[in-house]
Amino acid sequence: MSPDTVLGQNTRYGSNAGQPLTRREGVLKVTGKATYAADNNPDGMLYAVYASARIARGRVTSMNVAAAKAHPGVVEVITPENRPALSHDPDEKIPPFGFRIDVLQDDGIRYANQPIALVVAETLEAATEGAALLAPQYEVEQARTEIDNGERFDPGSVGIGGNPRSEFGDLETGFKSAETVIEADYETPAQYHNAMEPHAVVASWDGDKLTLDMPNQALVMSCAAYATYFGIPPENVVIRSPFLGGGFGSKAILNGPQMLGIIAARMLDRPVKLVITRAQMFGPVGHRGHTWQTLRMAMDGEGKLTALHHKSLSATSSFDDFLEPAANASTHLYASPAVLSEHQGIRLDVGTPGPVRAPGEASGSAALEVAIDEAAEACGMDPLDFRLKNYAETEPGSGRPFSSKALRECYTEGAKRFGWASRPLQPRQMRDADGFLVGWGMGTALFPCPMFPTEARSTIRANGKALVEIAGVDMGQGAWTALAQIGAEGLGLDPDRIEFNMGVSTLPDGGVAGGSGHTASAGLALHNAGKDAIAQLTELASNDPASPLYGSGNIGVVARDGRLHRRDDDSRSESYDEIMARAGKREIVGSAKGVRDPAAAESHAMFSHGAVFAEIKIDPDLGQMRTTRLVGAFAAGRIINPRMVQSQYFGGMIWGTSFALHEEAIVDKRSGRIMNADLGEYHVPVNADIPSLDAILIPEEDAIVNPLGVKGVGEIGITGTVGAIANAIWHATGVRARKFPIRIEDILQGL
Repeated sequence: MSPDTVLGQNTRYGSNAGQPLTRREGVLKVTGKATYAADNNPDGMLYAVYASARIARGRVTSMNVAAAKAHPGVVEVITPENRPALSHDPDEKIPPFGFRIDVLQDDGIRYANQPIALVVAETLEAATEGAALLAPQYEVEQARTEIDNGERFDPGSVGIGGNPRSEFGDLETGFKSAETVIEADYETPAQYHNAMEPHAVVASWDGDKLTLDMPNQALVMSCAAYATYFGIPPENVVIRSPFLGGGFGSKAILNGPQMLGIIAARMLDRPVKLVITRAQMFGPVGHRGHTWQTLRMAMDGEGKLTALHHKSLSATSSFDDFLEPAANASTHLYASPAVLSEHQGIRLDVGTPGPVRAPGEASGSAALEVAIDEAAEACGMDPLDFRLKNYAETEPGSGRPFSSKALRECYTEGAKRFGWASRPLQPRQMRDADGFLVGWGMGTALFPCPMFPTEARSTIRANGKALVEIAGVDMGQGAWTALAQIGAEGLGLDPDRIEFNMGVSTLPDGGVAGGSGHTASAGLALHNAGKDAIAQLTELASNDPASPLYGSGNIGVVARDGRLHRRDDDSRSESYDEIMARAGKREIVGSAKGVRDPAAAESHAMFSHGAVFAEIKIDPDLGQMRTTRLVGAFAAGRIINPRMVQSQYFGGMIWGTSFALHEEAIVDKRSGRIMNADLGEYHVPVNADIPSLDAILIPEEDAIVNPLGVKGVGEIGITGTVGAIANAIWHATGVRARKFPIRIEDILQGL
């Protein structure tokens, strides 16, 4: 029997996968036994601290290197004058996720917090004090920090290789023939993804072999990139990253500080630890770029869209190109016969932006969903009715099949749970018992379903247990648990009967933990590897006259609870260990890849869908705003672990609240430095800001997206939430806020 035949006969989920198991690594985390990167302390280890630029544009004219070197405990000070050469130019990108990085290649300064020197010492205190003694002097140029003094340009791409311009239909005719046209400007700020665990590295060299303990979202891919910089084979690099304290996209990208730690370790032939400070996370490790967006929409007399034009001016650095692909949020969701999305870039003296949870979709949908509400208002329609009339049933432009039924169910079930039917159409109609203004708003959520090439290995052992292996990554989303469930199910075993290994680059390539694609990508490889092992086991049994499964090759078997059962006679079965013992096998190794069917990707549009409903209460005298209720309904294919999925939805909606009302990097226009570069003044929600969350898991069967039917859930919760809160504020006050985060002063005059 071929492995392919067994795969088709044994695709069965709902016993292990599909159950709300608790976190496999939970006890390790709550007892402090989970080893994060900076917890590693190899013998002879040194500590590195980098000195940060205190200006945003100019050059370093001098540093007191002698004073730093003279400080007790300091071993070395690395500057552009003595930094060892690299095998690859750091100003040349390494695809697919390569960025230009700052590793002391010259004395120029391109943004505040850029590394300008590295101090290495026997203790963290000595390294920190040595860095302070450098006392750098600067030749300062005026920093470009805002829309009025940045350098505009037309980009060749947006995001990671995305199209900067997309157009279909006759836009001019759509606007000319319309009965109603709305146009408005929106602004989203720079936001910095401050994961609980800052970026860190513990680097150790053994000849030309490099071991890295670091938080990393793309283990195998990153090995190849580091190897390129240091002129060694990729197999000579080992990255260990069993646990990450958050990533949000930033830990899939190589950055300057971690590279400097590796350089120092090689230069001094001793292990080196570098952990960047909270303040240093505002600069060299990416952020969500500032956007200025304009949306223009046209509707006919029945409230149907006839044209949609979405334009984004997206900020990037002076030396690299990553533009928030905000306008592309309008290309897939609403059924306008004519759509134009386009981007322009603006260069500022900031660190290069990068992927941040829902890159493009978060900032773009924030503007889009407010504009949709404005369009509904202009047509005199309820916002939900307007969306139901205009959501796309096939992908706009291409006409590819779209899981639109799932989106309609999200609208329907979310509205029902929220109580939307009792919402008055006009604003300022609701107050609570304390006299606070009450508003209800909604937004549509949408996120694509990417997949990355992956590999996995599943080994059935002679004792009937198994070893399942993949270079997967858990940054808090629950991969240790969900991937183990898939691996166990593929082998017909309970998760407690498998040893599950991941988090190190020497294992089969688990792809990238990003883009909400890790469970689908890594999960498919694990599923296929299990089926490959079961196929080999089935062949042994079906060809063995002593087995009760002899001759079952054409009939097929089912793998369940560590036994193979004849498909036509469940009573005829045999345990894995019995089959292997008679065959003299100590183990059976199954290996496989996880790759999406290219034909399916070409012929179908693949997205997760959702709808978010928000309630907000506002003090009519002070303008203080508080989100009092969030209800989200989401359809994301087959759910592997409802507990983990609900947690991801909650996290997304909380981040959406943060986007709408809290987060903003505030820049000193004189120096170009970020003034709130800490978690005291860079505001994020706390428990009191999130009193009520409800996430509805809408059942969805999608056999096209991948053989598992799994979609992503990590980012979709942000999209829709931002707009829902902004729209609720309008419904409470009658004031339309178009700049995020929404401040008291933005609505006070309307109260």
